[in-house]
Amino acid sequence: MIEKQTIEYLRLIHGAFNFIVMLLFVYQASLGLRIRSNRKKRTITPEVIKRHRRFGPILAVLGITGFFAGISIIYLDYGHILKYPLHFIVGSLIAFSIITTYFISRKIKGAESSYRNSHFIIGLLIISLYLVQIFIGLGILL
Repeated sequence: MIEKQTIEYLRLIHGAFNFIVMLLFVYQASLGLRIRSNRKKRTITPEVIKRHRRFGPILAVLGITGFFAGISIIYLDYGHILKYPLHFIVGSLIAFSIITTYFISRKIKGAESSYRNSHFIIGLLIISLYLVQIFIGLGILL
């Protein structure tokens, strides 16, 4: 069994990692909003589009990794994953939303794709859920 002190460090690392991932999602959203507003003005920004498209899959993997890291830490500590059910449920919703957004983004083709609004709305949901998750996680840590 892993020592309690090690588990505590892993919890802190998990929280810090996911906070950074949330900040990266905010950055990704800012790129997406810039693309969205420029598209409405009919201004093309290829470098921003390229950065948004390149960084999206990496960010998706980081988000899912943070979720599974949390599950692993709790399982190692308690032997089951539902010690903190609300934190688990919100984390599951975040992971599901990330996966959904990734697959929706693959369907966006052309300037007037109907998938853009879904991608935008779920992206906002992800950031909102991360904020909720941070407060739940701080309640667990403190």
